Amino acid sequence: MSSETEKSEHTVTTRTMDVVVALLFMGVAALVMADSWRVGARWASDGPQAGYFPFYVGLIMFVASLGTLVQNLVTKTPNLTNFVDREQLGSVLKVLVPTIVYVVLIEVIGIYVASMIFIAFFMAWLGKYKWQVIAPVAVGVPLVLFVMFEIWFLVPLPKGPIETALGY
Repeated sequence: MSSETEKSEHTVTTRTMDVVVALLFMGVAALVMADSWRVGARWASDGPQAGYFPFYVGLIMFVASLGTLVQNLVTKTPNLTNFVDREQLGSVLKVLVPTIVYVVLIEVIGIYVASMIFIAFFMAWLGKYKWQVIAPVAVGVPLVLFVMFEIWFLVPLPKGPIETALGY
């Protein structure tokens, strides 16, 4: 592979991603620790308060992430290799973007209809299946999940206008 091709394929270094992920984990850990402290993260007379263990899990996460951050910032030999090439990034985005749309659709139209659309979309787009195969799977899987969660286990999942119109 020529250096010109390598430059065109370059997206971001592994070191940069290590730093970004460490910072994100530190943020999540700080949020966990702050909320755990809010609900009580001390040892009470009757044992640990509700936030005691989550606080320390957050603290461990924070310290580990801080270690990763410091290691990547002070090393004399940073990992400057390409984290992901454009083709790999494209493959990830082919799954990530529709999944984000699916999550948004769950809030708008409920999990069952959103799941039908999601399954049908992936089977048609990436699987290249015919509609005779897609339709029963896309309808059947959410229907089985509905029966299992809503009827058998009595666990309500997010519903949309269709389920509401049907009285569920």
